[in-house]
Amino acid sequence: MMTTQSKFLGSIALAVLLFAPLQAPADTIDTETAEGYVQVNRKIQCSLEDAKPVVYTWSGRAYARVPGERDRHLFNLLGMNIRQCGAIEDPDRGEGYRLVSREIMLYLDPKSNEVMRQWNNPWSGETVDVIHVANDPVNGRPSFGRDQNGNTMPLRMDEINGTWLMNIEVPLFYTNALGGDYQKYVGGTYHATEIFDFNGDMAELLDASLPEAYPIVSWVRLSQWLPWMEMNGRAGMMYFNAMGKKLESFDQLADTMKAEIAANYPEYVAPPPLDDQRRNETSWTYMKKIIDGRKEKPETTQGH
Repeated sequence: MMTTQSKFLGSIALAVLLFAPLQAPADTIDTETAEGYVQVNRKIQCSLEDAKPVVYTWSGRAYARVPGERDRHLFNLLGMNIRQCGAIEDPDRGEGYRLVSREIMLYLDPKSNEVMRQWNNPWSGETVDVIHVANDPVNGRPSFGRDQNGNTMPLRMDEINGTWLMNIEVPLFYTNALGGDYQKYVGGTYHATEIFDFNGDMAELLDASLPEAYPIVSWVRLSQWLPWMEMNGRAGMMYFNAMGKKLESFDQLADTMKAEIAANYPEYVAPPPLDDQRRNETSWTYMKKIIDGRKEKPETTQGH
């Protein structure tokens, strides 16, 4: 028979269990720490393992908007980004990481979904060559869990019923590589916005024993005309809408993308090296190389 004293001690033990603070399991990432901030972001963007190649892919559509006209569905989209991360150390900010990557985005025919080689411009009536995105490199800035003053960086993340949500807006306003030296005075500065929304399983993300998370990503871009469209200052803009995910391997890429890489972009089977110090490529710098290359080609002599 239980005595009064044993009942009392049992009640105390129960109270301790009920009101003791919950301790996170040792193998759970603590998102309130600088170390946890780095781990979570590495699991989303790449891997906790240094030099581990990781692939993202996405697909969607691109539209044109011209004042006074209905929006036009110009292209379908198919993209990939191959990346890797490496740990770095800062004396004030502690351990962080750097991401290096290269990416492709193909413009597909909106009806057949085939890779486009030429495009009939419905406004100018001209046929132009399609220049797909092939940006190498697309490297990130060093990322740390502490700011310059040593304060822990806040993790911008929400949770709904076990799903984590993260949104990132990237306003862009920079000198256009295809413009001249007087953009401040006459315009021409590249102006766009990139919007990324990531989500995934919270348990997977916070499990420290798993080196990677496999989120879903959505991407929206609001931008000026693509340079190869040769719109010559025409009023209007583009908007892009796509969704994708991190893949478990390169082999999971769409057959269309793998065939295009094999034929035209063989280096995209692997990310750049971790010590890559090249300047990032954009659609504008890439197009400038192509235009300058066209100028360097000798003109064909015409017969008489």
